Amino acid sequence: MHEIIEYYNQVNKFGEDHKLKLKVIQSGEIEYEMELEERHEALPNYTHGGVIAGMMDAVLGVAALSSSCENEQLVATLEFKINFLNAAQTGRSLIGKGKVDKAGKNVIFASGEIRDKDSSRIIATASGTFKTRPFPEKV
Repeated sequence: MHEIIEYYNQVNKFGEDHKLKLKVIQSGEIEYEMELEERHEALPNYTHGGVIAGMMDAVLGVAALSSSCENEQLVATLEFKINFLNAAQTGRSLIGKGKVDKAGKNVIFASGEIRDKDSSRIIATASGTFKTRPFPEKV
């Protein structure tokens, strides 16, 4: 795993708090896994959409980061659009898959989806735009 991705995993408090498990498939393609807990609920047995949106931002952003890190760059979310297709239920595991659709010098476009791990039912899809910036030598 690239040192920038390792650094990101060490400082990413959102990922740590939500117990996101990262798997880099290749440059520009990643998977995240997350177990839905009671603390993520909006209604009994149903996960709040903000939790899914937060996971999706991570899925898209780290897909972009897995590409930009080859040029010693970080990324920041400029925007993303999410479509919620099905409810996510407490106690289930989700798999988010993200991929880079196009990587330019300053901007990266990514897309992704989140599915229920066991049923493969699609929970959400999204696309996003990310701004690259240099990775500082001392952070």
